[in-house]
Amino acid sequence: MLVRLFCATLLCALAQASASAQVKVGVIVSATGPTSAIGIPQKNTAALLPAKIGDTTVDYIVLEDGGDATRAVQNAKKLIGEEMVDALIGPSTTPNAFAILDLVAESKVPLLATVGTQSVVEPIDAKKRWVFKTTQNDDLIAAALIRHMTKSGVKTVGFIGFNDPYGENWYKVFSALADKAAIRIVASERYARADQSVTGQALKLVAAKPDAVLIAAVGGPAVLPQATLYDLGYKGRIYQTHAVATDDFIRLGREKVEGTILAAGSMLVIDDVADSDPIKKVALVYIGAYEKQYGQKPATFGANTWDSGLLLQRAVPVALKTAKPGTEAFRVALRDALEQERDVVGCQGVFNMSPTNHNGMDERARVLITVRDGKFRLLPE
Repeated sequence: MLVRLFCATLLCALAQASASAQVKVGVIVSATGPTSAIGIPQKNTAALLPAKIGDTTVDYIVLEDGGDATRAVQNAKKLIGEEMVDALIGPSTTPNAFAILDLVAESKVPLLATVGTQSVVEPIDAKKRWVFKTTQNDDLIAAALIRHMTKSGVKTVGFIGFNDPYGENWYKVFSALADKAAIRIVASERYARADQSVTGQALKLVAAKPDAVLIAAVGGPAVLPQATLYDLGYKGRIYQTHAVATDDFIRLGREKVEGTILAAGSMLVIDDVADSDPIKKVALVYIGAYEKQYGQKPATFGANTWDSGLLLQRAVPVALKTAKPGTEAFRVALRDALEQERDVVGCQGVFNMSPTNHNGMDERARVLITVRDGKFRLLPE
């Protein structure tokens, strides 16, 4: 009887120890709504992340926000307050990421943001010190576009972007780099993500007669101004940001997006990338896992979630040396460990985090790309 009691007590203690060692990660995505082309691969990728890191089990709790900032905040509150997550991945859109920054900082929960806008991590302050980003910064992408414009003889540019933090940050970053390159912005327009027409804005752009137009928008909605300019007979070159790195952009735009120039991660044109590129090896592992599970290749937006998982796989064992999951001490240790990540090769780039850089990517994280014959193709620089 005593032996049975001892064994039962031991099993109970082991079960409690195992439960206490479980790490919880909340994932917020926009798998429905206007940016579902971004959120769906991110949601699907969350299901591919490892259920164990070392001997520690990991529970991923995925919540959908439909692209709505209010729902993103509600989801973050639920994940932090009720589920007691140790880290967050997401959200899918820039406005939603900004909406949860205060909550993340107050609760001291590390956030691996999967959005493009670098202002979610810059400048690093008491709030943003809890945020890390697994997508290329806008200035890294913009610099590549500026370089191509300069080589192509572009002197004047028209700009049209979302009237939200994504579009505004892109204008801020691009205009500063354009000024240094002696490229003049002759027209600047905005539109909402849900707008069905931008004819008025496009007419103003055409009237300004720019050599090229830069569109700072995301996914399917980025097609609208380009298609409108095409219909109006605009013949200049069109540039887009890395937020159109999805087959939906080509499917929706068809011939109207042929010749588009963008800069994005090399995974978008993985077949054109040299086998010696270390990013290609990692990206092919992710692509293979995704294809096996879902029967199709993932959009690069899913890679942001995959890379978040890679960073956590490095950071969790370090944090476990000093604290238990489910505690503030563990979340602080996890944040500190993420900040010390070095030479982490992901699908989107190579990460070298630091106390002053919570993105950590360099030029290896982007290549120039064009749309040719209905496909994204590598464009030699």
